[in-house]
Amino acid sequence: MVIHVGAVKAEDYDCILNEIKNIKKICGKKILKVIIETCLLSREEKIKMCEIVTAARADYIKTSTGFSTGGATVQDIKLFAEHVGKNVKIKAAGGIRTLEDAQTFIELGCSRLGTSSIVRILKAEEWRGY
Repeated sequence: MVIHVGAVKAEDYDCILNEIKNIKKICGKKILKVIIETCLLSREEKIKMCEIVTAARADYIKTSTGFSTGGATVQDIKLFAEHVGKNVKIKAAGGIRTLEDAQTFIELGCSRLGTSSIVRILKAEEWRGY
């Protein structure tokens, strides 16, 4: 699911929390990833979303859909790692173009990565002899 960015900007955090909780209830044992579109949020809003995603007991917090103005950044993943609860995993999506990018995000705490560049990355690594 993607958060309601308008609700974030309006500081209607109860709306977001309730929406995530309701969707999580419907999902049951299925995985719920909450996409917060980091490129549209301030640092404070990102921290608040980490807190809300944790409180709502979602399985993942994810950086972006890939359809907005930016993707995962090292700074955002560090921020997530500092502010999500232990029950929330991190998914970085968007902007992962090399094996080094992927390794960096994994080292910072990501459990999943989203990239449309995987074929190109693997071909480049194959060419380099891996």
